[in-house]
Amino acid sequence: MKIGIVIGTNEAEVVWNAFRFGVTSLKANHEVKVFLINKGVEVEDIKNEKYNVKEQTDLFIESNGQILACGTCLKSRHKEESNICPISTMKDLL
Repeated sequence: MKIGIVIGTNEAEVVWNAFRFGVTSLKANHEVKVFLINKGVEVEDIKNEKYNVKEQTDLFIESNGQILACGTCLKSRHKEESNICPISTMKDLL
């Protein structure tokens, strides 16, 4: 099955759980893409002792998950694309 996850927040627990679900889905042999939009493009800036977002994000990528990030949202925050947040478009989200 193909699974798309849209993350539009920078709330640590929500993002952490979204990537946990993605990792679980990849381990069950599903194809998973995550699209970061709005505050979701701030995923690399999330620091939380209880919810280790970086660990889950890294595990998602290592498990062959794909992450896309809204280019407009990145630009509005004066952020550059990265391995975690490659510039993408609404067409990619579609």
